[in-house]
Amino acid sequence: MESIQQNDEQVFELFFKTYYERLCNYANTILNDMDEAEEMVQNAFLTIWEKRASIEVHTSLKSYLYRAVYNSSLNYMKHLKVQRRHEAFYKNTATVDHENATEQLMENELHKMAQKAIDGLPPQCQMVFKLSRYENLTYAEIAAQMNISVKTVENHIIRALKVLRIKLKDYLPLLIWLLLNRN
Repeated sequence: MESIQQNDEQVFELFFKTYYERLCNYANTILNDMDEAEEMVQNAFLTIWEKRASIEVHTSLKSYLYRAVYNSSLNYMKHLKVQRRHEAFYKNTATVDHENATEQLMENELHKMAQKAIDGLPPQCQMVFKLSRYENLTYAEIAAQMNISVKTVENHIIRALKVLRIKLKDYLPLLIWLLLNRN
């Protein structure tokens, strides 16, 4: 180490040639990726050379390098683990958000088309349908409130449903898809 600290490139090169391949194999046993293993070893040697004047090695330089490669490899593995967790979280979140947005858009489109079809009904038929479907009134309650017979209420509901079926027939696959995805 003293020779390296005194800028002896030949000693450093000899040390590099002696331990480079061994350290790469060691790092590869940890990382299972030879390219990354070589990167860890090269960084360890580079750090020693760059900090040669101030570095303190309390054991042998060989032990120091093995420890440096080991620590760098573990840090790299931790970094990969965190990165994968973030990627998985983002992927799941983005997929769920995208599915929710798509579902909401389709539901809004279907609602607009249904509302347009309802608004196209004759006024009395429209009122009967809204009281039945939106306010959940029985046919008898609607008949009493509108001063018409229960049979007339039934006829208005039949007419409204027929019109809606015809006007919304192109949206049936969308309706089925929305109903299936809610469960």
